[in-house]
Amino acid sequence: MYVLLEVVTVILVASAMAMALAHALELPGKLRLGKERYFVVQQIYYPGFTIGGGVAEVGGIIATLASLLTARVGSIQFWLIACALAALLVMQGIFWFMTQPVNKCWLQGVELSSPAKGFFGTEGRGGPAQSQETEWIALRNRWEISHVMRAVAAMLSLTLLTTAIALHDV
Repeated sequence: MYVLLEVVTVILVASAMAMALAHALELPGKLRLGKERYFVVQQIYYPGFTIGGGVAEVGGIIATLASLLTARVGSIQFWLIACALAALLVMQGIFWFMTQPVNKCWLQGVELSSPAKGFFGTEGRGGPAQSQETEWIALRNRWEISHVMRAVAAMLSLTLLTTAIALHDV
């Protein structure tokens, strides 16, 4: 049963890392886009990344916590898994405090499903005006940099987690 938990945990955390890394790797190309094209490209992410990210990130946190609870307290494995969990929580913090406010702003006026409206909290809220070029660039940079930071946190988490598994019997 423990091996199954390890495998599921790695798959979930790797999936979360893959999505964050995909965003980070797009950075150079997306920085070359003008405002109009950027927003066209940006809208393709929300359906798939919201569902996939929700499952992988929440599931990864739960599975990593379960792995932590099965590790011997004070062992190197315990501390590696604890740090992996902390990195996943940092990843969430970056999303909720850096990425999500920009999502809410950009999705104003975009037709969303009811669950998406609830998640992105766009109903009845006005985001900051985007009339000035400098404001749009600042929001774009914040969104893009937040995904680079999330990718680093996810990669760190996956590295720590797989190291803990590799050292399991050591």
